[in-house]
Amino acid sequence: MGRRIRIAAGLFALAEIVVFVLVAQWVGAGVTVLAALATTVLGWALLARQGTKALLELRESARTRRAAGRELGNAGLVAVGGLLMVLPGFIGDLLGLLCLLPGTRSLVRAGLTALIASRLPGGLRPPVRVDSVRTAEMPQRDDVGTTPLVIEGEVLRGPDGRPLS
Repeated sequence: MGRRIRIAAGLFALAEIVVFVLVAQWVGAGVTVLAALATTVLGWALLARQGTKALLELRESARTRRAAGRELGNAGLVAVGGLLMVLPGFIGDLLGLLCLLPGTRSLVRAGLTALIASRLPGGLRPPVRVDSVRTAEMPQRDDVGTTPLVIEGEVLRGPDGRPLS
């Protein structure tokens, strides 16, 4: 797995260099450098704005005690998008912009979800169904009869009022 990542990172860097050279030949080296700097500044601005928004959504979901899966995904995509925008290169800027803009972030999330789900083993692919012992019907025992088993006792509580284990 590590070898694949190194090869992918090397190919990505090579593609960034090729695109940078092609843009420099098309519009000139000075304009290309200014465009790269401009996209870096734009990346910082978008990262600050969308990052703050994502953190506020995370804080709100924590305050209301609800699952924060979507908010965590947004925060992760904003972080990756900001990193891609800040690093020099036009391909990374385009991918980072897709991760940072709220309208396209859902498309990136859907694509990543499909990619991850396709790599999972068959039994773990969505939808996952789980049988719970608590919800399953208890088998009837013939030797007990119809009267329920009752255990009388007392719950011991600690100084904080919670039951002792």
